Amino acid sequence: MKKILFTAIVALFAVSAVSAQDKGNWALGPRMNIYTNTGDAVVGLGAFGRYSISDNWRIEPSLTALLHSGCSIDISIDAQYLFHLGEGWSVYPAVGFTANDIGKWAAGLNIGGGFDFEVARNWDLSAGLKWQPMFDDWRKNPVVISIGAAYKF
Repeated sequence: MKKILFTAIVALFAVSAVSAQDKGNWALGPRMNIYTNTGDAVVGLGAFGRYSISDNWRIEPSLTALLHSGCSIDISIDAQYLFHLGEGWSVYPAVGFTANDIGKWAAGLNIGGGFDFEVARNWDLSAGLKWQPMFDDWRKNPVVISIGAAYKF
Protein backbone atom coordinates (compact mmCIF):
# COMPACT_ATOMS: atom_id res chain seq x y z
CA MET A 1 0.00 0.00 0.00
CA LYS A 2 2.86 2.38 0.84
CA LYS A 3 4.42 1.78 -2.60
CA ILE A 4 1.13 2.64 -4.37
CA LEU A 5 0.71 5.83 -2.30
CA PHE A 6 4.35 6.84 -2.90
CA THR A 7 3.99 6.18 -6.66
CA ALA A 8 0.83 8.31 -6.79
CA ILE A 9 2.56 11.20 -4.99
CA VAL A 10 5.59 11.01 -7.28
CA ALA A 11 3.30 10.98 -10.35
CA LEU A 12 1.42 14.02 -9.03
CA PHE A 13 4.64 15.98 -8.56
CA ALA A 14 5.95 14.86 -11.95
CA VAL A 15 2.80 16.05 -13.74
CA SER A 16 2.96 19.37 -11.87
CA ALA A 17 6.67 19.81 -12.51
CA VAL A 18 6.48 19.46 -16.30
CA SER A 19 3.58 21.88 -16.64
CA ALA A 20 3.72 25.11 -18.58
CA GLN A 21 5.16 28.09 -16.73
CA ASP A 22 2.10 30.24 -16.05
CA LYS A 23 3.13 32.27 -12.98
CA GLY A 24 2.08 35.91 -13.24
CA ASN A 25 -0.16 35.42 -16.31
CA TRP A 26 -3.67 36.84 -16.68
CA ALA A 27 -6.68 35.52 -18.58
CA LEU A 28 -10.07 37.14 -19.24
CA GLY A 29 -13.19 35.77 -20.83
CA PRO A 30 -16.96 35.40 -21.11
CA ARG A 31 -18.94 32.73 -19.30
CA MET A 32 -22.46 31.31 -19.26
CA ASN A 33 -23.76 29.73 -16.05
CA ILE A 34 -26.86 27.66 -15.43
CA TYR A 35 -28.03 27.82 -11.80
CA THR A 36 -30.00 24.67 -10.98
CA ASN A 37 -31.79 23.73 -7.76
CA THR A 38 -33.33 27.22 -7.50
CA GLY A 39 -36.91 26.25 -8.39
CA ASP A 40 -36.64 27.19 -12.06
CA ALA A 41 -33.20 27.01 -13.69
CA VAL A 42 -31.64 30.47 -13.94
CA VAL A 43 -29.22 31.39 -16.75
CA GLY A 44 -26.40 33.81 -16.06
CA LEU A 45 -24.09 35.65 -18.47
CA GLY A 46 -20.92 37.30 -17.31
CA ALA A 47 -17.17 37.55 -17.34
CA PHE A 48 -14.27 36.20 -15.32
CA GLY A 49 -10.60 36.92 -14.85
CA ARG A 50 -7.81 34.60 -13.84
CA TYR A 51 -4.45 35.39 -12.28
CA SER A 52 -1.80 32.67 -11.92
CA ILE A 53 -0.10 32.95 -8.53
CA SER A 54 2.21 30.02 -9.34
CA ASP A 55 2.41 27.33 -11.99
CA ASN A 56 -0.46 25.46 -10.33
CA TRP A 57 -2.36 27.99 -8.18
CA ARG A 58 -4.62 30.70 -9.57
CA ILE A 59 -7.44 32.94 -8.41
CA GLU A 60 -10.57 33.60 -10.43
CA PRO A 61 -12.91 36.52 -9.67
CA SER A 62 -16.15 36.64 -11.68
CA LEU A 63 -19.25 38.77 -12.14
CA THR A 64 -22.42 37.27 -13.61
CA ALA A 65 -25.79 38.85 -14.46
CA LEU A 66 -28.59 36.41 -13.62
CA LEU A 67 -31.28 36.54 -16.28
CA HIS A 68 -34.58 36.01 -14.49
CA SER A 69 -37.42 38.24 -13.34
CA GLY A 70 -35.89 41.00 -11.25
CA CYS A 71 -32.45 40.60 -12.85
CA SER A 72 -29.72 40.14 -10.24
CA ILE A 73 -25.98 39.46 -10.00
CA ASP A 74 -23.57 36.87 -8.66
CA ILE A 75 -20.12 37.98 -7.47
CA SER A 76 -17.60 35.18 -6.83
CA ILE A 77 -13.92 34.61 -6.21
CA ASP A 78 -12.36 31.15 -6.29
CA ALA A 79 -8.95 29.64 -5.66
CA GLN A 80 -8.07 26.83 -8.07
CA TYR A 81 -5.28 24.25 -8.08
CA LEU A 82 -4.40 23.08 -11.61
CA PHE A 83 -3.39 19.55 -12.50
CA HIS A 84 -1.81 19.66 -15.97
CA LEU A 85 -2.77 16.33 -17.57
CA GLY A 86 -1.12 16.71 -20.95
CA GLU A 87 -0.59 19.12 -23.79
CA GLY A 88 -3.34 21.71 -23.40
CA TRP A 89 -5.46 19.87 -20.78
CA SER A 90 -5.90 20.90 -17.14
CA VAL A 91 -8.36 19.91 -14.43
CA TYR A 92 -8.82 21.74 -11.15
CA PRO A 93 -10.67 21.63 -7.85
CA ALA A 94 -11.93 25.03 -6.72
CA VAL A 95 -13.08 26.62 -3.49
CA GLY A 96 -14.16 30.21 -2.88
CA PHE A 97 -16.78 32.72 -1.81
CA THR A 98 -19.91 34.03 -3.50
CA ALA A 99 -22.56 36.69 -2.93
CA ASN A 100 -25.74 36.83 -5.00
CA ASP A 101 -29.31 37.98 -4.85
CA ILE A 102 -31.32 35.07 -6.19
CA GLY A 103 -34.40 36.17 -4.25
CA LYS A 104 -32.50 38.34 -1.73
CA TRP A 105 -28.84 39.02 -0.94
CA ALA A 106 -26.89 36.23 0.69
CA ALA A 107 -23.30 35.07 0.90
CA GLY A 108 -21.97 31.56 0.62
CA LEU A 109 -19.23 29.24 -0.53
CA ASN A 110 -18.21 27.83 -3.90
CA ILE A 111 -17.10 24.19 -3.89
CA GLY A 112 -16.44 22.42 -7.16
CA GLY A 113 -14.07 21.97 -10.04
CA GLY A 114 -13.66 22.00 -13.77
CA PHE A 115 -11.33 21.65 -16.71
CA ASP A 116 -9.59 23.79 -19.33
CA PHE A 117 -8.73 22.80 -22.87
CA GLU A 118 -6.36 24.89 -24.99
CA VAL A 119 -7.86 25.42 -28.47
CA ALA A 120 -5.29 27.97 -29.71
CA ARG A 121 -2.07 29.47 -28.41
CA ASN A 122 -3.83 32.10 -26.27
CA TRP A 123 -7.37 30.65 -26.03
CA ASP A 124 -8.83 28.10 -23.64
CA LEU A 125 -12.31 26.61 -23.43
CA SER A 126 -13.43 25.79 -19.92
CA ALA A 127 -16.29 24.01 -18.20
CA GLY A 128 -17.06 23.61 -14.53
CA LEU A 129 -19.51 22.50 -11.91
CA LYS A 130 -19.83 23.97 -8.42
CA TRP A 131 -22.14 23.85 -5.47
CA GLN A 132 -22.96 27.10 -3.66
CA PRO A 133 -24.01 26.41 -0.06
CA MET A 134 -25.43 29.75 1.13
CA PHE A 135 -25.27 31.15 4.68
CA ASP A 136 -29.01 31.79 4.93
CA ASP A 137 -31.54 29.15 5.87
CA TRP A 138 -34.50 29.74 3.56
CA ARG A 139 -33.18 29.09 0.06
CA LYS A 140 -32.00 26.02 -1.76
CA ASN A 141 -28.27 25.89 -2.45
CA PRO A 142 -27.64 26.28 -6.20
CA VAL A 143 -25.59 23.88 -8.28
CA VAL A 144 -23.93 25.88 -11.05
CA ILE A 145 -22.92 24.49 -14.44
CA SER A 146 -20.63 26.80 -16.42
CA ILE A 147 -19.01 27.02 -19.84
CA GLY A 148 -16.72 29.74 -21.07
CA ALA A 149 -13.65 30.81 -22.98
CA ALA A 150 -10.52 32.58 -21.78
CA TYR A 151 -7.98 34.73 -23.60
CA LYS A 152 -4.54 34.36 -21.95
CA PHE A 153 -2.19 37.35 -21.79
